[in-house]
Amino acid sequence: MKNSQHLKAYVQMHPDNKMAWYLLGKEYYKNGQQGKANYCFNQAGEVYEAFEHSKVPAEMLKEYEDGLLQSSRERQAGRLRTRRVLLAFMLLLLLLIPAAVAPGLGQEQESPDGQAAEDTSGALTELLAADEDKTPAVQPILSFTAAGADAVAGGQGLADILQNAQTPSATAMLSMERSGKWLLWKKKLPLAATLAKSEDGRVVYQSYNPAVCDCQPPDPAEIKKQAGQWQEKQEELAVLWSAMRAYKTGKGALPDSLQELVKPFPANWLGGITPLMKEEFAPLRGTASGLAAVPSPSPQPAVTPAAGSTGQDETSGGSLETGSGAGGAETPFFTAPLTIIVDKQKHRLAVTSGNIILRNYAVGLGGDNTPEGNFVIRDKVVNPNGRDNGEFGSRGMQLSDSNYAIHGTNEPDSIGKDESLGCIRMSRKDVEELFAMVPMGTKVQISKGVLPEELVLPEVRFPSDAPPNQTNPHKVYHWLN
Repeated sequence: MKNSQHLKAYVQMHPDNKMAWYLLGKEYYKNGQQGKANYCFNQAGEVYEAFEHSKVPAEMLKEYEDGLLQSSRERQAGRLRTRRVLLAFMLLLLLLIPAAVAPGLGQEQESPDGQAAEDTSGALTELLAADEDKTPAVQPILSFTAAGADAVAGGQGLADILQNAQTPSATAMLSMERSGKWLLWKKKLPLAATLAKSEDGRVVYQSYNPAVCDCQPPDPAEIKKQAGQWQEKQEELAVLWSAMRAYKTGKGALPDSLQELVKPFPANWLGGITPLMKEEFAPLRGTASGLAAVPSPSPQPAVTPAAGSTGQDETSGGSLETGSGAGGAETPFFTAPLTIIVDKQKHRLAVTSGNIILRNYAVGLGGDNTPEGNFVIRDKVVNPNGRDNGEFGSRGMQLSDSNYAIHGTNEPDSIGKDESLGCIRMSRKDVEELFAMVPMGTKVQISKGVLPEELVLPEVRFPSDAPPNQTNPHKVYHWLN
């Protein structure tokens, strides 16, 4: 019981450490506390799955557990040292998992006795200096992923990469800032680390975070350039993926062609399409069809989520810490559908996927006249009532079958204030970008005190040119502006 008390104290200080949750669950299980054990295993997520289906020596888990316990007893020594010890143990365990559990760590994936990867976290500089000729060069094309900066520091993002069966020869991890429960998707996310396989099957981890590794990393210029391109691609894929899912919800089947999504009003699910969407539609549709045909995975231990937790249901998408996906060739990074969240207290409107904020705009509202609750985007109209400079601006998106809408305004000074009769006002640049990003059928949640104050607005906006056939000259809108 003493060990479980120390581990419980540790997870309270480090709730994002999935390995600690797993070890605490094992302690509860040994003590016959099945309910508490199941809750911990659920928090451990993919770490539970990986270790329960692998043949990890008991002494290795014991070594890691001893490290956590020692770290808990000496936590006053400082958070930075704790993170370094945790990261070193995490990498040591995960990189020594047999190749059948973490494909790519040995030279041949099918061999359970494949060569184990080396721990290069704390001693990366020494490794490179001592064995420089075997250091893998960064590949021209990298796979990318992103995670919360706190999760990266705890080694969890690396665990996700190592346990991914599709792990390529080189992966770069970007880090996102955290604001409360949200992760902020900003342009030019900082590079946190790279993970690459050498020709002899070894895995070399290179940190770009000076707080984790006191080393001199290679020049990251080319990686950052590719990272920027990857981020732009993931935004466009998120829009297309969301539109396909919204179309299926409304029509009962996936669209047969990209043109099904940009028909004239009122069948304009998307505000517009890009060259990348044309290129990626067919493979993305194949992926969506394949996911629909795959049986549901084995159930996790039956537990009730803790108050305030975010379960992995249809709207939340993937892992809380790594966003919604691995960002590989088969699925987009943002697999959770795009959702609009409006904060009446902060005068903010965010575009989210799971717990990641892609955009956070300033908006004008109507105080108590703006309703709270759940809606969906219905009519998506270019130049409501035939004008781009009228009271509704150049874009309008009606909320369900109500007289409320998200639209532009000819009173830009009202943004950030409560001067409307209930509608949500946005600046021209913001509403045109929002119109292009969120498809018809997008869920809208209006409440108070749920979004951060910080704006998330890129200098280069999402492509927002709308086709002329998305006007509606046959209706006069009387939204409560």
